Amino acid sequence: MRKDHYSLLSSLLHNHHSNRRSIQQIHSHLVTTTATIHPPPPTTLWTTILRHYSLGYSPKEAILLYKHHLHPTTLFHGDSFTYAFVIKSCANSELPISGSQLHSIVFKTGFQSHVYVQTALVNMYVVCGCLRECRKVFDEMPLRNLVTWNVLVTGLAKRGEVTLARSFFDVMPVKNVVSWSGMIDGYTRANQPKEAVSLFRHMVALACNNNKPTEITVLALYPAIWNLGSLELCQCVHAYGEKNGFYTTDIRVTNALIDVYARCGSVHNALRVFELIPSDEKNLVSWTSIITVFAMHGMAKEAVDSFKRMEEVGMKPNRVTFLSVISACSHGGLVEEGLVFFKKMVNESCIVPDIKHYGCLIDMLARAGRLEDAEKMALEVPKDMANDVIWRTLLGACSYYDNVEMGKRITSRIFEMERRYSGDYVLLSNIFSGVGDYVDSENVRRRMDQMDVCKLPGCSSI
Repeated sequence: MRKDHYSLLSSLLHNHHSNRRSIQQIHSHLVTTTATIHPPPPTTLWTTILRHYSLGYSPKEAILLYKHHLHPTTLFHGDSFTYAFVIKSCANSELPISGSQLHSIVFKTGFQSHVYVQTALVNMYVVCGCLRECRKVFDEMPLRNLVTWNVLVTGLAKRGEVTLARSFFDVMPVKNVVSWSGMIDGYTRANQPKEAVSLFRHMVALACNNNKPTEITVLALYPAIWNLGSLELCQCVHAYGEKNGFYTTDIRVTNALIDVYARCGSVHNALRVFELIPSDEKNLVSWTSIITVFAMHGMAKEAVDSFKRMEEVGMKPNRVTFLSVISACSHGGLVEEGLVFFKKMVNESCIVPDIKHYGCLIDMLARAGRLEDAEKMALEVPKDMANDVIWRTLLGACSYYDNVEMGKRITSRIFEMERRYSGDYVLLSNIFSGVGDYVDSENVRRRMDQMDVCKLPGCSSI
């Protein structure tokens, strides 16, 4: 096989780097021809294929490719990029043992001083939760670059080790937007919204070309804002985003802002943001977001109207959209409309309901006092999907409407799944006492004591 043919294959790999089928065809071609034809293909060809696999849906394929064709015991030997990609495959597959084995091979093959390989090892260990090994590799690195520091800081932050991550963040020789955004995201994930906001403010105050917040930074900050429930802060970040053009370049930022305003209690601002999105830029997430806003605030009619407007512009709802509009109908008492949407989802959109759809529908029927219909729906839930939550929803309705017989049946079903949740006993006892049957109510309480089921005491905070 001539070298110019390998050049052609390299060109094909470059042109079809995102096409999995094409990559597999080239891989197959190399496997079937390299055993008999010389010279063998260059390492760069194998490494390009390995890179595709390591970043794709099945990173384990990269490990298998390395094992069969690029391992030191085989005909072809990998370079530093080969090891960086195959170690990343171990990280993406969360295979620390395989990663540790590769770490040993890296030493044997002399790549232990290559910064890209060492950075890949730091990433692999932190992703797999091997923090001691991660620190050891990082501390022994003769040379670290900005990527190395970012991998360590963002990796620790994602794992909830925000204190340790911040200690490294503070001593970084150089920071960029990835460093700041990763640390802000870590605080948000760790439910430390005040620290996330404080760091964002510090970032803005020190803003320069490499440290200026981007759309990704704002997306990382949004959950902290809604956890704080600060409308004023939301408006400030909104204004900052407008000033920097975030809402014209990334629809994700706009869609997320709709949700943040809703969680901060401002339907007006959420609707205003939605209406300002150009019609040709509104996507399904935009429409689903505004429907969810109305559902969240009990504005069932507005949610239904928005759903209809969405369909009029040719947008097809998905399972999340249907869940939002059915939830709106549940909280707004629009039972018939909710049933219509459920049937529409199943019959017209051919979407198989999941437990959330069933639970929402059962809750809607139960709230309206249609307990028999709710029980019938609960019995239609597939066995592999059913859980105790939907039955507890119905049990709560039985307590509210004093339906003793159904309460008994539902409690029996719940006890088949879980017998040690105190709330079930309390609800059944309340059902009996609600109709004046204090004997059975006391029997339930006594059974609760015999089963050694403890009711957690309530508490209040001011």
